[in-house]
Amino acid sequence: MRHIILSSIVPAAAAVLLLASVPASGQETSPLVPDATYKFAQRDTCELFLDVYNPASGTGEEDGLRMPTVIFMFGGGFMSGERDAPYYSSWFREMTRNGCRVVSIDYRLGLKGATKVGIGQVNDLENAINIAVEDLFSATVFLLDNAESLGIDPDNIVISGSSAGAISVLQADYELNNSSVLASELPAGFRYAGVMSFAGAILSRSGLLEYATEPAPTLLLHGTEDRLVTYKQIKFFNIGFFGSDRIASRFARFGYEYNILRFTGHGHEVASSMYETTDYQLAFIRENILRKSRRIIDATISDPDIPSGDGISQSRKELYGDNR
Repeated sequence: MRHIILSSIVPAAAAVLLLASVPASGQETSPLVPDATYKFAQRDTCELFLDVYNPASGTGEEDGLRMPTVIFMFGGGFMSGERDAPYYSSWFREMTRNGCRVVSIDYRLGLKGATKVGIGQVNDLENAINIAVEDLFSATVFLLDNAESLGIDPDNIVISGSSAGAISVLQADYELNNSSVLASELPAGFRYAGVMSFAGAILSRSGLLEYATEPAPTLLLHGTEDRLVTYKQIKFFNIGFFGSDRIASRFARFGYEYNILRFTGHGHEVASSMYETTDYQLAFIRENILRKSRRIIDATISDPDIPSGDGISQSRKELYGDNR
């Protein structure tokens, strides 16, 4: 197993240590039209759709290895958000230009209309996470059932998400590798090829963060000053909400495969930095997923290209209102 551990702050100019660099400009903001849209589930309250963005012509392989299908779950605190929001287009475009197939999915918003979200409302939060995970699993089953016609390799599906979406994908792999009832919808033996989390966390009622089987290779990106989705952990008796710092610590202890990028001084804006951090993601995909190198990276990064937090909710009170 290869380890790269960077304990000091890494300026953007030294990003070659991660085999990646973050683009400083050139972001295209025009909406990207999906190649196809499908209904993947019918719920009591709504229909759920997914958009497919195919790899650009002439891409799709790296050194004879096929780039993955990347499922994406949008952010919005489980109370708002859209799979086709225009500000995701630049990232979708960049990923497809580099050979990935992107699938952006709907999921039910379990906290829509909420005015309080905290440890006192853990049941509401848990329900919101669970139904989002259920919808992700349903979308996954749809892709598996239609893999041949869509050109998808069932063994090469990566899940990714921003904020609430990041919580959902981390929780999904946690449920899958603990054989929970939620995960029973997936075919026996199915495993995600990787997880990419932009400011996510995992909810556990056991007081610990434990996996019965090894989780998928996981990329964690998080601002060290995030006050909306905790970077470290929040615990109350046996209830734990474990952020990227704690997840990485557990992965390191048990020898699981992970990359963590700790954006020093940044808050929850890292959740919306998909485009700016594309090269880090592609390095993770190529090394850890395609080449299966089991490379471990723990990096603290100071990067001026990450957008500021202006206009972005930075706390639960800002997002949900009064949280007294």
